[in-house]
Amino acid sequence: MAKKKVSAKKSKAAKPVKKKGQSKAAPQKSSAIKKPAARKVAKEPEISLGRPLVTQEEKLYMLFRDDYHARQIFEFLRVNTLKELEELSPQQIVRRVSKPVFDTVDRIRQTLAEMKRSLRDDEAYAKEYRDSH
Repeated sequence: MAKKKVSAKKSKAAKPVKKKGQSKAAPQKSSAIKKPAARKVAKEPEISLGRPLVTQEEKLYMLFRDDYHARQIFEFLRVNTLKELEELSPQQIVRRVSKPVFDTVDRIRQTLAEMKRSLRDDEAYAKEYRDSH
């Protein structure tokens, strides 16, 4: 029986003694306002083409040795390696290659308009150009 009393005394010592009228203290609210957690935007998984078959330093001339037109475009763009080519988007390539053609056609239209001539179905441009200059 003595052992029971000893264990009871030890358990009393472990518990804090409460006085009358004292209740649990309310947890203090922090002065900082909690922001709602930002939702993580799910990134689209990158498309993997697998392990590349050639390095970035590969010469375009060797890859496209049978495609004369592709080699002409690479020469015009002044790119020699696969790495340089991969920095361009398809739209950038088309824009860079076609810009000189558009500029040349505009010069042809202007010259013809100065001579009071025009391309087929382009009389409106010739008249407008003559009136503005």
